[in-house]
Amino acid sequence: MVNFNLSEDSVAWDTPKRQPPGPEGLPVLGNTLSCIRQPMDFFEELREYGDVVRCKFPKIRAVTLFHPEHIEDVLITDQDDYRRWNFDELRAIVGNDFAPEGLAFNEGDQWRNQRHLLQPMFGLDRLRGYADAMVESTERTVETWDDGEVVTLNHEFSDLTLEVLTHSLFDLDVREHGAVVPRAAEALNDRARMQGFGLVELLLPSWIPTPGNNRYRETMNAFDETVGRQIAKRRANPSDYDDLLARMLSTESDAGYTLSDSEIHDQMLTFLFAGHETTATALTFTWLLLATHPEKRDQLETEVEDVLDGSLPSPADLEDLTYTGHVIKEALRLYPPAAMLFRETIADTELGKYTIPEGTKILLPQFVVHSDERWYIDPEQFRPERWKEETGPDRPEYAYFPFGGGRHNCIGMRFAMMELKHIVPIIAQRVDFEVLSDPDPAVQMEMTLQPTEDIQTRVHKR
Repeated sequence: MVNFNLSEDSVAWDTPKRQPPGPEGLPVLGNTLSCIRQPMDFFEELREYGDVVRCKFPKIRAVTLFHPEHIEDVLITDQDDYRRWNFDELRAIVGNDFAPEGLAFNEGDQWRNQRHLLQPMFGLDRLRGYADAMVESTERTVETWDDGEVVTLNHEFSDLTLEVLTHSLFDLDVREHGAVVPRAAEALNDRARMQGFGLVELLLPSWIPTPGNNRYRETMNAFDETVGRQIAKRRANPSDYDDLLARMLSTESDAGYTLSDSEIHDQMLTFLFAGHETTATALTFTWLLLATHPEKRDQLETEVEDVLDGSLPSPADLEDLTYTGHVIKEALRLYPPAAMLFRETIADTELGKYTIPEGTKILLPQFVVHSDERWYIDPEQFRPERWKEETGPDRPEYAYFPFGGGRHNCIGMRFAMMELKHIVPIIAQRVDFEVLSDPDPAVQMEMTLQPTEDIQTRVHKR
C-alpha cells in the first residue's frame, strides 16, 4: 500500500533547468489519488512520459526512472549522491521503535560496520550449512498435502519460508517451540497491509492503547523475550550452536567491530521482516507460472530428473540446475517481490538532461522496467529460455534488478536463490498443481508484490 502525507502543498520544483515531464494531476493533491487507487496502472502510465518522469504529491517532490542507465547511475555509478528512502515511512508502518539499529534503517559508520561484518555470513560457503533445513522443511510441507487437496499457494509458501528462516536464524523448529516467531512475522506483515479502519488506527500515535496497537506490542514483546533467551543460551554454550544468531554473537570484523545485543536483536527482526514474504512471493508466482505453462513445467521436470536422478537437491547440484535457475529468474522478472525501490537525492544531481534537486524522492519501479519491450522480446510472456537466448550487450544490466544493486543490494540475495533452487526441484519431483483461481491474477503493491486474491490450487501427487 502506498501512503503519502497530505498535510502540505506539493513541493515546488526550484531548479533553473527544465523539470522532467509528468502528469499534472489535481490541485494540491497532484497525482496522489491516482497512485493510491491504482498504483500498478499509475506507474505503467507514467512510462508514456519518458525515462525521467516527474510525479506530484503533497509534501513530496518525486521522480520515477524507467531507463536502466539512469537506474544504474542511482544504484551504482553515483550512489554517493543518494540515500535510501524508507526510514520514516517504514517506521510509520511497523512502529517507530522497530529495529532502529538494523540494516534496513542504519546509515553512516554503523551501517558500514554492520554490513562489513554481516556480509561474509551470507557467502556461499556459509550458506551451504542451511541447505539441509531447506530440504527437510520442504519435504515436511509436501508430505502434509494430500492428493486432490485444495491448498492456497501463497499461504503454504509463506509458512514454508518462515519455517526455513526460523531454523536458519534461531535453529528453532516453529512446531516445537510455540508460535512466537510466526506471530511476530504475521504481525509485521499485517501492519504492512493495513487498510480501512486498520489504517486509521495505524496513523494514531503508538502510545494510544488501541486494540491493534496492544496486540502488536504484546506480540513484539514476546519476540523480544525469545531473542533475549536465545542470545543467553548461545553465550552460555557457544559451541552448541551454528545458526546465524550464533555467528553474529561470535564474529568480530577485521577492524575489531562486534555487534551489541541490541544490534543483534534488530538484525534478527529485520531479517525476519525482509526475508520471509519476499521468498514466499517468489515461490508463489514461480509455481503459478509453471502450473499455467505445462510445456515449461515439462522442461523443468526433465532437467530435475537428469541432474538429480530422483535424489534430493544439494548445494553441489545447484550449478547444474540451469533451466531451474532460468525459471526462477523469469518469475522474478515478471513478479519482482519488492516491486519498487526508493532513493532520495542528498545533493543536486543530473539524470539525463535534467537537474534533480536535493531532497527529491527517486522511484525505481522494477515491475515496469522488467516488462519494457526495449529490453525484452515478448515481455509479458513467461519465457525462461530468454535468459539463455537473449543475453548480450543489447540489454543493459539494470534492465533487471530484483535484488537492487550497489552497496545497499539485498544482503540475503544468495540465501534466497539457494532456498528457491532447493525448494522448486523438490516440489517438481513430488507434486503438480492445478490452478483453480484466476491464472493471471491482479497484483498489488504492499511491502511485497502480492496477488489481490489467494492463489487456490488442487494438489496432484506424482
